[in-house]
Amino acid sequence: MANSKRKVPTKSSTTEDSTQDKDLPRSTEKSATEVAPPDAKDPSLLNKFFRDCLGHDPRNFSSLSRFSSWLQRPVDGAALGIFRLLYGAAMLVDIAEERGGGQLDVRFQDPLHCHFPLFNGMRALAYPLMGCVYLCMWLGALGIMLGYRFRTSCLAFLVPYWYIFLLDKPTWNNHSYLFGLVGILLLFTKAESYCSLDSWLNPRRSRCIPYWNYFIIKFQFFVLYTYAGLKKFSLEWLSGYAMSNLSHHWVFAPFRQVIDPELIDLLIVHWFTAFFDLSIAFFMTVEKTRLLVTPFMLSFHLMNSRLFVIGMFPWVCLAEVPLFFSFDWPRRINRWSKTPLLQPKDPTEELNKPGILARLRTCLILGYCGLQLFLPYSHFITKGFNNWTNGLYGYSWDMMVHSYDTLQTSIQVVDNESRQVHNLNPYAFTEYDRWTKYADMAVQYAKCIEENLRQGQPEMAKNISIYFDIWCSMNGRFQQRSFDPRVDLLRAKWSPFESTSWSLPLLNELNHMRPKLRTIETEVLAWNNYSDVIFVADFPGLTLTNFISPDLINCTLTILEGNVRYRNERDPEAYFLTAGKSIGLESNITHLVTTIGQKPASYLFTYTNKTMLEQGITIDKPQTEERSILPLWQEFQHRVANYQQFLGHIGNCLMHLLYDVPIPQAVKERD
Repeated sequence: MANSKRKVPTKSSTTEDSTQDKDLPRSTEKSATEVAPPDAKDPSLLNKFFRDCLGHDPRNFSSLSRFSSWLQRPVDGAALGIFRLLYGAAMLVDIAEERGGGQLDVRFQDPLHCHFPLFNGMRALAYPLMGCVYLCMWLGALGIMLGYRFRTSCLAFLVPYWYIFLLDKPTWNNHSYLFGLVGILLLFTKAESYCSLDSWLNPRRSRCIPYWNYFIIKFQFFVLYTYAGLKKFSLEWLSGYAMSNLSHHWVFAPFRQVIDPELIDLLIVHWFTAFFDLSIAFFMTVEKTRLLVTPFMLSFHLMNSRLFVIGMFPWVCLAEVPLFFSFDWPRRINRWSKTPLLQPKDPTEELNKPGILARLRTCLILGYCGLQLFLPYSHFITKGFNNWTNGLYGYSWDMMVHSYDTLQTSIQVVDNESRQVHNLNPYAFTEYDRWTKYADMAVQYAKCIEENLRQGQPEMAKNISIYFDIWCSMNGRFQQRSFDPRVDLLRAKWSPFESTSWSLPLLNELNHMRPKLRTIETEVLAWNNYSDVIFVADFPGLTLTNFISPDLINCTLTILEGNVRYRNERDPEAYFLTAGKSIGLESNITHLVTTIGQKPASYLFTYTNKTMLEQGITIDKPQTEERSILPLWQEFQHRVANYQQFLGHIGNCLMHLLYDVPIPQAVKERD
């Protein structure tokens, strides 16, 4: 009949199965996320805020079913594909650098080299086999970058990566932990759906992916930024003691025209960075502020790549920025793409009810998110890893919050039968220094030293004790001991779930003196170009043994707080000194300062360098100003040379395994 109305069938399914055709939904972040029908009559300001600013309807989070549908909806996988490619490329560089590929022989060829695994049962493989481990990791990163056999490539990269990561705690960094987590997340996504060999070899492969592939990775970076900001919103950071003298770097040259260097360190380096880290993820999520803050995001990471030696971290963060924009932006800029693009889907179209597997997947995602939110504040459980800072360095996201200055590191090996004392080079069996600040690694190093001595000198190592005396300063505080030097670390008790009694606490009760220390330092340095000062704090009952070099003259000991007993090796008479008292010190002899009373004592040593004074040695300009402002070519050459070393190590290992060719031996001096 001419007047009859024909019923037009409507789509009722937007599940993942409907994405098998080659047409892709052309969508922005906002249009792709508004999947619940808008309600114009809803007066709620919260709902309006979610829709207008975040691009999400709050009803998508009202139940597990709606949230699962929201996570499972199909979106274009192009942006994630670009991130996968850039991440894989960054990991190819990272393997030769921060993963230690360029120094493979130094780390694994020497059988006496000490490692610091998270689990004491872990051991490094023989050097040729470690070369194969690195080769597997390198091939996996290459496969991730190319998108070839993506799942297999992810596993080939991740298994060696986490094995090497867990084998040496001193190498841990926040970004090293981040790289491993991102690799795990990519393993479960369909990041090979765009710009990959897999999609090229199989053109019929679906080019749409579920939205949760984006959500979980963006959430990981959201935690990275937000928690880094939370850790910086503390008196320790906002007081400006963590990062010092960064204002002299060339990246701050424009600011130095209008602001004093001290204010640059405080206002920009500390205050602005804290606000940036805490807020940038929110601003990048909100559509109305995204374009405004993107230049700040790019500038921040580019500046970090110049200020700090932090490997691929700034570049991986830059690769993550486009994930906050439309899912199909790579196709939009690809003028030669022959793939037709569809108009955005009607946001009023309801999604199908998710199945059991979809809900289970949502629960797993929420569980992972909850774990990442909990771990940075889980230090009340792992008390054994708490020292001056809480927890193992890495998963806490306390980036750049703590800076250390180590004054002295000494290791004494005592033969308990002959009572002979042997001083050991602290870095005889490792190139790391983080063990000087963490009790768990100190115990591991002491036991590794004992094991190595038994191999080299079995008679001496039958009954020995090992003592560490380490002096460090954190964030402009006094130099103080990190461990009790009277405790034999071979017999020291340590548990991951109990506080370590022999790990000496940070003397926070002396924090009020840090401004005074800066003032005194400025005055002493103004005496002449050859004067200097050292600030020391010690615990009751402990003695500082200090040998003053003959190169130093005009040495003075001044007590700031507390009481000490002083004597030197030539004069048996002891002198009691209280706050405000000073005494001159002779050169070329040993001085002993013992803290007495019930509270710690703080004091300072001032001296003049006679050698520099006589030779007229002085430094007029910081070394940083003599360097090239933007040494990109030098950095490129260094990385090429490092990569050549890495490939050479891999080649030596393979030739040894295949043809029994001898491997050149790396020589390391010990004393």
